[in-house]
Amino acid sequence: MEHSRTRIIIDGAVAGLLGALVVAFWFLIFDVIRGHALETPALLAATILHGSHSHEVQHGLRLLALEYSLIHFAAFIAFGIAGGLLLEACETESSLLFSLAIFFVAFEVFFIAVVLFLGPNVMVELTWWGIIVGNLLATGAMLSYFFWRHPRLAFDLLGGWIAVAREGITAGLVGGIVVAIWFMAYDLASGNSFHTPTILGAMVFRSAGVSDGIQATLPLVLGYSILHFFAFVMFGLALAILLAASEWEPFMVLGALLLLAVFEVFFVGFVSLIDQSALEVLGWWKIVAGNILALIAMATYFIRGHRGLGVKLVERWAMLDHEGAEMGEPPPAPHVPPEHEPSHTSHL
Repeated sequence: MEHSRTRIIIDGAVAGLLGALVVAFWFLIFDVIRGHALETPALLAATILHGSHSHEVQHGLRLLALEYSLIHFAAFIAFGIAGGLLLEACETESSLLFSLAIFFVAFEVFFIAVVLFLGPNVMVELTWWGIIVGNLLATGAMLSYFFWRHPRLAFDLLGGWIAVAREGITAGLVGGIVVAIWFMAYDLASGNSFHTPTILGAMVFRSAGVSDGIQATLPLVLGYSILHFFAFVMFGLALAILLAASEWEPFMVLGALLLLAVFEVFFVGFVSLIDQSALEVLGWWKIVAGNILALIAMATYFIRGHRGLGVKLVERWAMLDHEGAEMGEPPPAPHVPPEHEPSHTSHL
């Protein structure tokens, strides 16, 4: 066997450790932005291990955070090992791929279920979207490391989807970088560095109203930047999947165009829904302009890899038009056999 069992277990454990670090770093930034460093692990430790309430967390904050960290890292290492062994099993038994998908989906919802089970006191302190983003970041980091260590296994399991994922991630990063450069240039020109990510970060992470007086901090800018690139990568992956499907059915490209249009209006609508004052501070035109630049950059990147897609779409349209024309033609007249044809000679 090309992949030794010991190597799979070790790499799975390292992948789990990497995922645990990603989640821990994400929630550390989350807590620092809200002004309560280490609150999340301390709250979970107090609730799960000691049955305490949230107001008692501040007593022994570091000890509680350490207690939860031990459980956190142990659980992720065990998950990484189990995931690695399941990935290896899928290489020889393709029917297990569905079980693998269920395994990772269960990982995504498990922590949310635990928090819901612990009650409203914990749920108020932890946001559901923060948990989902943290788990997705961890899953992406773990799979990336494991497939990097076992490229042959990745190719056997995913095949051509590796290129699709690479294309989508690259396109998402291109769009995210374009928007980041646009906002950075605008903020520098206005003499207020990192003003835009600060406003957006405060809107997302804090419940207080947004105003121009918010000071830019490293955790606030870094936290929003992670969300920013995460959203663009997810959007790039969705576009890449639709374009890959368009190679078989060209009309799927219309779905990609619809997704581009939805993306253009989504962010403005999201900001105005969450905090109308943030939209007034930022200016809706600046958001729209940044998104348009990102879409142009992403579309340019995608077109380079799908040059023949337009021709396929035209050919597909012509084929459907031809089939429709044939269906609209009247049926041909029935043929009468010669022996049944009427005689034109008269009998005298």
